[in-house]
Amino acid sequence: MKKLNHYILAAFLLCSSISIAQQTPASKQTKEKAIAIIGATAHIGNGEVITHSIIVFKNGKIETVGDSRVIKMDFSNMDIIKAEGKHVYPGFIVPNSTLGLGEIDAVRATQDNDEIGSMNPHIRSLIAYNAESKVVESMRPNGVLIGQITPQGGRISGTSSIVQFDAWNWEDAALKVDDGLHLNWPSPYSRGRWWLGEPSHLKPNKDYTKQVEELNDYFLQNKAYQNGEKPSKHLPFEAMQNIISGSQKLYIHVNDAKGITDAIEFSKANNIKNMVIVGGYQAHQVVNLLKQNNIPILLKRVHSRPTSDDEDYDLPFKMAKILVDNDILVGLEANGGRMERMNSRNLPFYAGTCVAYGLDKEEALKLITSNTAQILGIDDFCGTLETGKDATLFISEGDALDMRTNKLTRAFIQGRDISLETHQTELNERYSKKYKE
Repeated sequence: MKKLNHYILAAFLLCSSISIAQQTPASKQTKEKAIAIIGATAHIGNGEVITHSIIVFKNGKIETVGDSRVIKMDFSNMDIIKAEGKHVYPGFIVPNSTLGLGEIDAVRATQDNDEIGSMNPHIRSLIAYNAESKVVESMRPNGVLIGQITPQGGRISGTSSIVQFDAWNWEDAALKVDDGLHLNWPSPYSRGRWWLGEPSHLKPNKDYTKQVEELNDYFLQNKAYQNGEKPSKHLPFEAMQNIISGSQKLYIHVNDAKGITDAIEFSKANNIKNMVIVGGYQAHQVVNLLKQNNIPILLKRVHSRPTSDDEDYDLPFKMAKILVDNDILVGLEANGGRMERMNSRNLPFYAGTCVAYGLDKEEALKLITSNTAQILGIDDFCGTLETGKDATLFISEGDALDMRTNKLTRAFIQGRDISLETHQTELNERYSKKYKE
């Protein structure tokens, strides 16, 4: 019996080792030797394109970006990557993501993106982030190398943090800790409960005013706490100090025009200095208000259907262009429906759809690089291919916004040459061999 138990344990360990196989994070780029990518078309991420580029990075930072036909330098102590005919891009950034907070939707034990309770400003998503997630790993072959890891649920969900997608643990992954607080704005409308025989169309939410008042009361209580003597610590209010001071952003998740308008007024009334709209499906109806208050938007998933019968069928596809044409700072997110984590890998193709519906290609690229970096407050070290910034970039055989030609050959995060192998690429290779035989 004991021998049988040993066999069972050995089989279990073997299966476990196979099921949790993970690519080892890349080693840090050395100070002694630089890497030079020569000849590729460089898409800088700020609208500029260099057709015969040279990009040199060392110790994780970009040192040179320019035209290879003009710049002359000594390559004797460099690793040379010849990339003629290929394209170089800054790593794509996915905001408002639950990557690393959940693995298998059908297994509750793997879900850590939602906490019990309504007001949870003290909840920190970063410490729950699983750097060894197979879903996170699968982002990299499409060029998605950075993400904002965001909690969900309740009225105030907690704080997000920004991570890079090649790390041993959450401490290694962190690029910006606790960048902002996430608030889910109440909806002015609700749908009838079909299971009770009610009509399924939209109707006014009779509790909307009460829910907004509850939010105002909570922020007033927080203000009183911040200005009081604080005989004992109130952890949720302690976590909101940086929102009031303006060093942390307030991300308000809201889609309808009335909700956006009320959320902006709420922020002004509570002296919120840094506010971002997340979702913003009807933002095109309030562009003047957004411009007047300089409010950026992380736009709901492009590959969505219209939510109303009287909307254009292609409204979600052309929304980014409408907002960009009205000088609104826009970034794209993958949220806005089911399977958000898995759909995050399609981020570049959402930008590609914006191109198909009228947006300039380099403007569309900014939606997932420099614009998003600016909105998240990380544009000082990533989002574009510029001297002094992190060498977080990749080389593609073709246009990275087109799923037919987005084929990465190399990728780097902070100068580290990362693996593009994943559980899915391994399965692809395995079964490709089977059917070739």
